[in-house]
Amino acid sequence: MPSHTALPIAVTIGDPSGIGPELAIRAWLGRDCPPFYVLGDPAQLVARAAAVGVTLPVAEVEPSGTAAEFRRALPVVPLTNTLLESPGRPDAANAAGITESIERAVDDCFRGRAAGMVTNPIAKKSLYDAGFRFPGHTEFLGYLAEQETGETYLPVMMLAGPALRTVPVTIHVPLSEVPPLLTTDLIVSTARVVAADLRCRFAIASPRLAVAGLNPHAGEDGAMGAEDIRVVKPAVAALNAEGIKATGPLPADTMFHERARATYDAAICMYHDQALIPVKTLAFDETVNVTLGLPFIRTSPDHGTAFDIAGTGKARPDSLIAALKLAARLAAAEHAAA
Repeated sequence: MPSHTALPIAVTIGDPSGIGPELAIRAWLGRDCPPFYVLGDPAQLVARAAAVGVTLPVAEVEPSGTAAEFRRALPVVPLTNTLLESPGRPDAANAAGITESIERAVDDCFRGRAAGMVTNPIAKKSLYDAGFRFPGHTEFLGYLAEQETGETYLPVMMLAGPALRTVPVTIHVPLSEVPPLLTTDLIVSTARVVAADLRCRFAIASPRLAVAGLNPHAGEDGAMGAEDIRVVKPAVAALNAEGIKATGPLPADTMFHERARATYDAAICMYHDQALIPVKTLAFDETVNVTLGLPFIRTSPDHGTAFDIAGTGKARPDSLIAALKLAARLAAAEHAAA
């Protein structure tokens, strides 16, 4: 599958009732990012620009026309589905366009028309109301990749900031469900994907992984729970036996200060908040959601649809710009390693 730094980045519209359209508009206005095109509805984007006080020149293009148009207009690849302009009011009628935007971005990556894709935030409820059957973006992307290649993938979520990368082994599940879901095999499989992508896309020749314990003080030799001895420690041993540098289980409360962060390239965390709190605290506006383990590059702003401020002009494009820059860097590293 072609991947080249000269190719533009495909940006999905996300939920058009959220701040995704504004982020794309603001990112283009500043143009402090690699060239990109939006898979969206030109009329909806122009209407949103007007709502936030911006006159937006739009160029309807094919992906190959992005570079020629990017300096003078926001390049938009029109969808076959129109999108309603209803800031702050999600509507299931937009579901077809939202999913089409994602599907076409994936196809552009596979066909060598885009170096990677950046997804704007979606709201699950309106998609579910329209029959969407996937838990979220990541699972849908994994399905599309499998449909294209016939292979099975384990998509892994990484939060990447300027000073810290974290990976939650379990993600959007209640805390009470984490211990029964957490297995040695799941930790090992997740860490393998992380190590492979750190090598081929982040250009880290010998990745170092820090593996967090599940319990306070990493269980303190079983005094605060047996999972760290029974589940996490064997996973660390298995990773090292495979030649993947891993340390742990480590107490999570001492893993994220500056000196500790200097000793590893990514932290493998046991549950959602253990991974997301430190990275968002360190760099909320610059942290990027990266999906590892897929045969194409996907990044995303690390925030939601923000329906409460959609259409007000308050949305900041910092995380989208960071996602665009990271996607371009990952594409360049992958191309250099090929």
